[in-house]
Amino acid sequence: MNLGKIYLESIQNQFRSYKKLGDRTFAQLTQEELNHIPAVGSNSIAVIIKHMHGNLLSRFTNFLTEDGEKPWRQREEEFTAVEALSKDSLLQVWEEGWNCLFRTLDQLEPDDLTKTVTIRTEPHSALDAINRQLAHHASHVGQIVYLGKMYRENDWQSLSIPKGGSASFNEKIAGKS
Repeated sequence: MNLGKIYLESIQNQFRSYKKLGDRTFAQLTQEELNHIPAVGSNSIAVIIKHMHGNLLSRFTNFLTEDGEKPWRQREEEFTAVEALSKDSLLQVWEEGWNCLFRTLDQLEPDDLTKTVTIRTEPHSALDAINRQLAHHASHVGQIVYLGKMYRENDWQSLSIPKGGSASFNEKIAGKS
């Protein structure tokens, strides 16, 4: 199999795993928790979602042919908390951003990975730009999960192996071998 094809499949799987962590976090949170600002100067989950949405649309709309920082993007507004947004509208924005990313990745060919794309006029290989976005969005999903855990406290449903559950998990996996 072609290394570029393997990479494109792998990167989609990585992005999907982070999206799933966000999805599973949102399922546990209320509208109030999504809009809660935990401390002065920090961002609510809603603001993080708005920022991820703007970034994904800007970076992955016409990925190979236009600068990744679109003139229509209003980045500063992404960080402005206005009125509380409904959970449904936040999830719609979340899905729209991710759908833009996945549509673009679905259309890429292995040879596209070596093409030059720009972000704020700075040149990058397409592969590097994609990796940069994976790191960026993974960090924001981590923020979302962390805030979700703080808000839910003892009601939090673990998204991976729960504390104290490693031995049981390892035994279960070993039994499948």
